[in-house]
Amino acid sequence: MSGQPPVDPDWRSQQEKSNLAILRLMVWISLTFGRRIGRIVLYGIAAYYVLFAARARRASRDYLHRALGRWAEWSDGFRHVLAFASTIHDRIYLLNDRFDLFDIEVFGADELHACLERQPGALLIGAHLGSFEVLRALGRNRAGLKVAMLMYEENARKINATLEAINPAATEDIIALGRMDSMLQARDRLDQGYLVGMLADRRLGDDATADREFLGEPAAFPLGPFRMAAMLQRPVYFMTGLYLGGNRYRIHFEPLADFTQLPRSERAAAIDAAQQRYADRLTHYCRLAPYNWFNFFDFWQKK
Repeated sequence: MSGQPPVDPDWRSQQEKSNLAILRLMVWISLTFGRRIGRIVLYGIAAYYVLFAARARRASRDYLHRALGRWAEWSDGFRHVLAFASTIHDRIYLLNDRFDLFDIEVFGADELHACLERQPGALLIGAHLGSFEVLRALGRNRAGLKVAMLMYEENARKINATLEAINPAATEDIIALGRMDSMLQARDRLDQGYLVGMLADRRLGDDATADREFLGEPAAFPLGPFRMAAMLQRPVYFMTGLYLGGNRYRIHFEPLADFTQLPRSERAAAIDAAQQRYADRLTHYCRLAPYNWFNFFDFWQKK
């Protein structure tokens, strides 16, 4: 187990630059001609990346080999990228309140609602697994849940630019990390009954990490989300919105940890247990829906 700061992760150097003009064109095509026509373009995009993005293809194959328990074929890589493209494309409809286009199942919501009745606010910790947008949109429009996201400022800027391109009227409640008042803003949202979400499968810069067993081998996960959860002293739920193909999504909530009234002397052990349980549940869902994990870089750092 390691708490040392990692090297600058590979994924940061591979971030794709958004082309908002193309995105706006895609939005227009999709909303004018419908989801079925819009999805035709996704097959070309997926084929292009499988053929020409060599580093992402190798990383995808390495991950899929672990998740599938067998050699990953070209068709597996194509399905992986197509699932990613599909969730991005579906944001267009979710942000424009077109829920009639989707078949969405929710598991574990009753327990989460019961938790919120006992005290205001809870933390959701997820991963780049499936679609977080389907969770936010469903919570906002159907379940009466208020959802805010904690993310780094550069990511928040890109999200806002994307929202502007998809639907200028759409708004997201985003708390930028790395500021003096980030923790205070998160605490205030929790006190107001919000679900505050974080993704905990990518580290940034000098973030401290710990090695956790994930898909059969240790991998470095950032400690920051779990340290913040312990400081905010709230119940923590694992969450994911799995894409099942076509127009089907399945949202899962599972209790992960409860840092409420936890003595400071017990925090380190509780953080350790919560993060390993997180890695265990991530392993479970990666094997259940292997094409849903969207980290196209060398996650196990086996360079």
